[in-house]
Amino acid sequence: MATITKPASAPEIKQTQCFIGGEWVPAASGKTFETINPATEEVITTVAEGDAKDVDLAVKAAREAFDSGPWRKMDARDRGRLMHKLADLIEDDIDELARLETLDNGKPIREARHGDLPLVVDCLRYYAGWADKIHGQTIPVRGNYFCYTKREPVGVVGQIIPWNFPMLMAAWKWGPALAAGCTIVMKPAEQTPLTCLRMARLAQKAGIPDGVINVVPGYGPTAGASIVKHPGVDKVAFTGEYKTAQIIMKDASQTLKRLTFELGGKSPNIIFADSDLDAAAAGTHMGLYLNQGQCCCAGSRVFVEEKVHDKLIDKLAAMNKSRKVGDPFDPNTEQGAQVDKAQFDKIMSYVEAGKKAGAKCVTGGKRVGDKGYFIEPTLFDDVQDDMSIATDEIFGPVLSVLKFKDVDEVIQRGNNTFFGLAAAVWTSDVTKAHRLADELRAGTVWVNCYDVFDTAAPFGGFKMSGIGRELGEKGLEAYTENKTVTMSLG
Repeated sequence: MATITKPASAPEIKQTQCFIGGEWVPAASGKTFETINPATEEVITTVAEGDAKDVDLAVKAAREAFDSGPWRKMDARDRGRLMHKLADLIEDDIDELARLETLDNGKPIREARHGDLPLVVDCLRYYAGWADKIHGQTIPVRGNYFCYTKREPVGVVGQIIPWNFPMLMAAWKWGPALAAGCTIVMKPAEQTPLTCLRMARLAQKAGIPDGVINVVPGYGPTAGASIVKHPGVDKVAFTGEYKTAQIIMKDASQTLKRLTFELGGKSPNIIFADSDLDAAAAGTHMGLYLNQGQCCCAGSRVFVEEKVHDKLIDKLAAMNKSRKVGDPFDPNTEQGAQVDKAQFDKIMSYVEAGKKAGAKCVTGGKRVGDKGYFIEPTLFDDVQDDMSIATDEIFGPVLSVLKFKDVDEVIQRGNNTFFGLAAAVWTSDVTKAHRLADELRAGTVWVNCYDVFDTAAPFGGFKMSGIGRELGEKGLEAYTENKTVTMSLG
């Protein structure tokens, strides 16, 4: 990863209101909420607290833009051109956006600038290229008929995104929706609303028509639930915790909305004795501690073949002890702050639970400093499959190591979870690699690597890790309806 040569400064705060129909407006109730800098625990600014009234206005704006506006009927190449313009504007403003992301989220500036933001730009450009390539088929049906299918935009889409990768998750949602010709009502996470609001301003500047993108900041039980229940919303896309998805699925049943979910995981990361152990250790370290461990696909269950267990523990412990935790704006910082106090407290409760259950805390397990939500990179050994640190999604810098003896055993144990988002295998045996890639019940399996993402490759989960896929051509499917047209020829 490239480095930043000088400390980054705090950005200017510009957009803090709801963005509805191309206008910046306060919440109808007049309420606001505070967004906190997790590195200092200080208030950054106050943001409009949208609720049902604001969502209704946003849905009406999106509905009008879809039903009567130019977006859906616009030449698809022109839609793509405007999306390219948005990507260009984000790239032009990349340093400022990275600073804003770091301020609101707590992640290291070098990750925001050189990790997240380039992926945001790439995602929008990828889907801009798809805008004029969404097409149907001609079908040779019986009789004197001409039959064809066409793919049309699903309509107004509600999109609810998490706080761990705020801009990237917005791009993952906006990209396919815009390419397909849908209009959007988005609720960013209440912990991290600032960059999504800034992106909305850039979308307007790019020339995307008013009402196509609407952003209503607020809380899940009010703003989020209102999006899900609103009869004017045709589809909901949600990234977050499975328990919230269960509520959304229940509420959406009243209007039979189309749904896609990208949820959590407890991903098995399996290391065989015949692997390149240095590469496996480095990939394992990054695969868990990236973004302070706040990744849905984090390789939090590390299964290590017994004969190389001690060597791997030593390598991981050494990496943890040298990892620089601290000020996210310091270009040398490798690990920043957890996103908020609730997440900090949750992680620390799991650390204590691991210790009480008898797991060995090899490194970490403590708070860093006395200000900000910083946690030491924590490594547990002697972990058993039924311990909470091995079954629950912690979403923090806590890695659990479990020993295994043979292939059949580790496949069974790796699949012994109701999650199924990702998995990884480290081995020099190609036959073994293909067998595990086939038998592990996960939406993504990495072999001799971890966290390799590309916008062209679909991402999503098996089991309770989600429904549907994001990214790639598959990511477009949920934003279109398939229409069959049959015409008599005589």
